[in-house]
Amino acid sequence: MASCAGLALCGRALVVRGGSRFLATSTAGSDDDVPFLYDCSPAEKSQENKGEDGQPMEKGSDMILAAAFSKSGGYFALTDDSKRLILFRTKPWQCLSVRTVVRRCTALTFTASEEKLLVADKSGDVYSFSVSDPQGCGKLELGHLSMLLDVAVSPDDRYVLTADRDEKIRVSWAAAPHSIESFCLGHAEFVSRILVVPDHPELLLSSSGDCTLRLWEYQSGRELHCCHLTSLREPAEPWGDKRSAASRIAYWGQESCVALLCDCIPVVYIFQLDARRQQLAYRQQLAFQHRVWDVAFEEGQGLWVLQDCREAPLVLCRPVDGQWQAVPENTALKKVSAHLQGNWAMLEGVSGMDAGFSGLYKATFDNVTAYLRKKEERLQKRRQNPPPGPNGQAKKMKPEEASLRCSS
Repeated sequence: MASCAGLALCGRALVVRGGSRFLATSTAGSDDDVPFLYDCSPAEKSQENKGEDGQPMEKGSDMILAAAFSKSGGYFALTDDSKRLILFRTKPWQCLSVRTVVRRCTALTFTASEEKLLVADKSGDVYSFSVSDPQGCGKLELGHLSMLLDVAVSPDDRYVLTADRDEKIRVSWAAAPHSIESFCLGHAEFVSRILVVPDHPELLLSSSGDCTLRLWEYQSGRELHCCHLTSLREPAEPWGDKRSAASRIAYWGQESCVALLCDCIPVVYIFQLDARRQQLAYRQQLAFQHRVWDVAFEEGQGLWVLQDCREAPLVLCRPVDGQWQAVPENTALKKVSAHLQGNWAMLEGVSGMDAGFSGLYKATFDNVTAYLRKKEERLQKRRQNPPPGPNGQAKKMKPEEASLRCSS
């Protein structure tokens, strides 16, 4: 699902998005860095005013739904609520194309070769768009029967991995997407996020509405480890019994750390990945006073946290003596925070928005109790008012018939 605000990092390039706008800057300490600002609202929109059924198309809000850097950081792409896919070159920042997607998208990613851009939509389809041909039309690659929530590719571009609302992770061949390599099955609710571990390309991390973080060997579909987040919460916490799905999984190769941000909970869980033992070890949780919108790791720096606080929109955390903690304001943090404070209007409009996963949980209905109650009422009425016989008189039931009806 769409997040109202988000954070993306690649190398020293940092992007913060909110509503229909985003701000791009650098975490380098130089003071001459000029941020790049972009607003999707004035961007070119499709001239088509009718959908596939011939009815007028619903107008979008222009809110950015998903965004991602390419592996090298040379490209950046986003998709918005008006069904536009916008591609940028980042060195220097320049908009290369504005293309139209068939349906609103939930996630996007670049292939490792940076030749294609894959977008997943709410109807369960994945389309590919050329990067070298910025004006090229999209190509349908694969489809699902349920909504897609995330898409990823293996580091060698061999597999396309998709996460859907029906609890499944599917591993498909990129060269022949109709060929399915495996399914990763085990989640009891929708799969909200997936991440292929960069320095262990055979491993996959996934999170779900069932409040678990799982580790997989995705080519075989084998589950290696499962962490239940509910067991990590304190009963006294106000969100202790609240259902929540992870809105972000981030990985830091420097110390094999995994950061997990849950939807609408101001806590970031820190895990350690032991690839040799193929398991995750819980380390600590970072609690914040304000709503946390997104998190991202920067190699050599630490964990950047984007929060709903104008005075301190960004927090930088690093491990100190084995424990993660916020670092004093340094030059990079001060500079980027100043850029955000000067453009706070793009985040101010999304402060009260809740674009979480609450609407994706399976609904349960108990209609058996009501059925049995109504059945018993009907039987009681029949016992009190037996149906008339052939001559208009009430039909008398034999004792054995009465006992049979009572027992039913």
